[in-house]
Amino acid sequence: MTETQNKPGAALDIAAIHDLSDRAGSQIATLSLSTAIPGVPSTIPVFVDRKSGALSSVSDLFERYREHPRRKSGTAKVATLESLISLIDRHKTEHSAIFAETNWEKPCITAVFDYHEAKNGGLADNGKHRAHYEFPLSEEWKAWVKINGKPLEQVEFAEFIEDHIAELSAPDSVEAEDFRGKFGFKVAYPNELVALSRGLQVHAETRVKNNVVLQSGEGEITWDEEHRDAQSNKLTVPGMFILSIAPFFMGHPTRIPVRLRYRVSGGKVLWICQLYRPDVHITQQVMRDLERVAHETELPHFQGTPEMPSA
Repeated sequence: MTETQNKPGAALDIAAIHDLSDRAGSQIATLSLSTAIPGVPSTIPVFVDRKSGALSSVSDLFERYREHPRRKSGTAKVATLESLISLIDRHKTEHSAIFAETNWEKPCITAVFDYHEAKNGGLADNGKHRAHYEFPLSEEWKAWVKINGKPLEQVEFAEFIEDHIAELSAPDSVEAEDFRGKFGFKVAYPNELVALSRGLQVHAETRVKNNVVLQSGEGEITWDEEHRDAQSNKLTVPGMFILSIAPFFMGHPTRIPVRLRYRVSGGKVLWICQLYRPDVHITQQVMRDLERVAHETELPHFQGTPEMPSA
């Protein structure tokens, strides 16, 4: 027996130390589920603080040593439709789905690889692993969309028409008759619109004297000053003209009617170009490409957006 053990109260001190150690100590314990829950592991490790009795997650301790992520996540942004199809074929599962946003200003197609199970009552999934394709809009299309419905001052409008002469197209006989029947006015030829823009530049600093709507549905503007356009005529304003541009980069040109309106206020003219049903042209192309992607990848497709956020 040692000297310490011979001292009175020594055993009591040692027990107190053990108790204090137990109270101050902590450990990693395992929690188990008595009933299985879909998507939840049957056991999980937790950190037990013996002093407070609180439980803490220790997942971060394990995650730092993980060689592979628990699940695929993130959104790949592809530049071509062909790349989208190839990436879908690389990652798709039996539950993957494709969504198309037909918003004519920002059309896109998104593939969600980890989408919910297709069968009734199937398990939900995270929807965090995706591929996203934004239709590459052409610079010409973006330029016309930028001024769509926006009032332009006279010189600004005239310069815009001059800069985009190559995108103007003559109406064919069917278009001319169709729009005359719908709107009651003549569709302008490119040379008529160019003559209008140059005449407007001549009158850049001139106040409007009078403007009338002719029986043909066109407008006619006269000015305070004696000089007129290059042909010494009053300026006739058509009600519509035709564009021939490709909405998508390297895509096929399409013919898009444009309404032309003007307002006179305080002797000045504001010009408004309004694309006629631009959504039709964009939506048709998006739907064609959506059908192609769905056919080649053999996945279900929908118009709209997934119900869960990507991040």
